[in-house]
Amino acid sequence: MPAELGLSTSDSCSRRSTGSIANSLAIASWCARRGWPVHPLAVGRKTPPANCTACRETRHLPAQCPCLPAGRWCHGFHAATLDHRRISEWWGSRPDFGVGVACGPAGLVVIDIDAHQAQPPSRDRILPGIPIADHVDLTGLANGFHTLAVLAALRGQPSPADDQSTLRVRTPSGGLHVWYRASDNRRWQCSSGSSTGRALAWQVDVRAHGGYIIAPGTTTEHGTYTAIGEVREPAALPAWLAQELERTGHLPASTIPAPRPVPPRAQQAVLAAGGGSARTQHLLTAVLAPVEACGQVSEGAGFSDALNRAAYTLGGLVAGGRLSQEEATRVLTDTAVTARPGQERRIEQIIRSGLAAGLKHPLYTSGSRP
Repeated sequence: MPAELGLSTSDSCSRRSTGSIANSLAIASWCARRGWPVHPLAVGRKTPPANCTACRETRHLPAQCPCLPAGRWCHGFHAATLDHRRISEWWGSRPDFGVGVACGPAGLVVIDIDAHQAQPPSRDRILPGIPIADHVDLTGLANGFHTLAVLAALRGQPSPADDQSTLRVRTPSGGLHVWYRASDNRRWQCSSGSSTGRALAWQVDVRAHGGYIIAPGTTTEHGTYTAIGEVREPAALPAWLAQELERTGHLPASTIPAPRPVPPRAQQAVLAAGGGSARTQHLLTAVLAPVEACGQVSEGAGFSDALNRAAYTLGGLVAGGRLSQEEATRVLTDTAVTARPGQERRIEQIIRSGLAAGLKHPLYTSGSRP
């Protein structure tokens, strides 16, 4: 794995003559292990590779495209996957491809700060919804770092650009991607800082549902997207920033139905896997609670992230001898299918990936260490 990601030895890949293969494949695998679905980017570019001929010649919705279930990369982030076999096939055959992460399914909200040389817009577009009086001197305000800092200062908060508690990635153009994890059930939407409609601040884009972000370590013709600082995991989206995103229209119209009842199937699975141990049953219930909670809303609950974390934890418990892998798979599947019926294939991918990662890191409860 690229050194700039600062990953542990267990996550690294040896650098050899086929380093480009190891690099792109390792980046994609690293992202997938964290529950972030990945898709290819065209060689040296920030955009997905071209669709196949059939997709280019026939207009259709990505959800209706036969290429996706067939394992092809058509339709960009709509093809994003956590399937390690597919990931190996994609980047094994095309090691020169970059790596994109589908933000919505990954439960990510990324603040994309630009530093482009451009003339500032009218005062009402610098911080949408916040009037800037004519007497305020805007001399020196030149990019997204400045506008985001002003917004943060108005709210009495440090700028996200300086947030050392979360993953930050320097872009080849001098910008910065600040990665956050959506910590509630809201389905945050993308925006462009130059848009006359929904926007957070001038030269500050938002990558969330309906968009993707370039994975750290990916290299384009302009340079490498390099993680900075020590943190390699996204922190929860700060409350003040969530309020600003809501204020600036980054939520869709309310279409979330009333909470639907959760059948007892998941609870029965927990009891079965617990094998009669009150301690194990209590632990399983706590681990699976975030996954079960996703069943209370139809979408936008960070389901992939919640299930991946639960699978990782149970993988550790399996490695620690607290339950069998079969039991872990069953209880995870039952809970996940209850929360998201009809998504069995996606669920299977997430569970397989999370368990595989967790099995490498045994977890021992009191009295269980050999």
